[in-house]
Amino acid sequence: MGSGPAESGFRVTWQGVRPAGSRAESRELDMGIMDFVKGGVREMMIARPDRFKNLIVYKHPDQNIPFWSQLTVDSDECALFFKDGKYMGYLPPGRHTLQTQNIPFLNNLINSFTGGDVFIAEIYFVKMQPIRSVPFGGPLESMEDPILYEFVTPRIFGEFSLVVTDPVRFVIGYHGQAAGAQDNDVILNWIKGLFFMSVKTVIGQMCAQQGKSLLNLGGMSMEIAGRIQQSAPNLDEIGVKILQIGNFNINFAADDQKRLTEANKARAEARRGVGIAADTARAQQFQLDQKFQQDARYVQHLAGSPAWNNYAAGQAMMGAGEGMAKGGGNTGVAQLGAQAAIGMGMAQNMMQPHFQQPQYAQQQPPQPQQAPGGGQSVEARLQKLAALKQQGLISDEDFNARKAKILEEI
Repeated sequence: MGSGPAESGFRVTWQGVRPAGSRAESRELDMGIMDFVKGGVREMMIARPDRFKNLIVYKHPDQNIPFWSQLTVDSDECALFFKDGKYMGYLPPGRHTLQTQNIPFLNNLINSFTGGDVFIAEIYFVKMQPIRSVPFGGPLESMEDPILYEFVTPRIFGEFSLVVTDPVRFVIGYHGQAAGAQDNDVILNWIKGLFFMSVKTVIGQMCAQQGKSLLNLGGMSMEIAGRIQQSAPNLDEIGVKILQIGNFNINFAADDQKRLTEANKARAEARRGVGIAADTARAQQFQLDQKFQQDARYVQHLAGSPAWNNYAAGQAMMGAGEGMAKGGGNTGVAQLGAQAAIGMGMAQNMMQPHFQQPQYAQQQPPQPQQAPGGGQSVEARLQKLAALKQQGLISDEDFNARKAKILEEI
């Protein structure tokens, strides 16, 4: 019988036929053992690699985690466990042995298909210490000025410091936007985009609340920075807080600046016109109020006095005389006399004392008033004057002057 490979001094290996007991075979065996040991160590030790220490969030590449693995969380971070996109649990800084006895939420991660000795989970390491001096700069989206109604694009520049305050919300947002990016620039650009949206929101709210134009933003930069530090709406949604904003500057492109300046000038001119009109109206109203008060005081002073009676009688007679002058064109002397009598009756009623007359006195017809010295009565003189004017023998000016003179004698 022929001898086999071992008997002939050779051994069959995966790399071919080699002499049995050779040094090459020993080296291959040693390397296989080392590879197995290294592979086992990698499975048993889970931590953020040194080259990724600077990342805000780092995702462990393997989702199959053996039981009893050692998970190391650095002092400036935390570890989050997710399964199928859902948050499952949190581990603080320190070294943790992954077993269900001391970490109850791992029960929800056990893979029964492997005999229950493997966890299936996505592990994220999230930095919890502040990240400082992050530069930013560029245009915001187009905005409408709440006062001037012009659309412009503000530009902002500066730097900010931030900290992750809610790692779960941050990872959920990160998972949808920048998952798998082992680059801080990608993560920070995502954060900066949300920061810009927050600045735009805060600017719009402040201008509307304070009734200010976007032209006033230059003097509001510190106030805006403080408001964003208190609450940046879009960053709150991902669990990030702005700690500080430095060298914050807001400005506009030349075309936008010119558009706002011209609109503000036109608005100022319109407001001046409205202000002048309002001042004029107030001044006129003041004059009317003063005149009314003066007239009221004068009437109150005259009321019930002989001077008031004379004033009222004179006004009545002047009105009657003017009626006769205007109505005389189509009437005769008799009608003029009737109008004069009406005027005289009004005057007499005003001049009489305020007491009840006897019944017989009220029934007596009014007597024509006689002029002083036995001459013609005022009524007769006014009738004669009106007849002269109707015949065109005297002018309107002469009629008015003579009528006033006759009335002065009352």
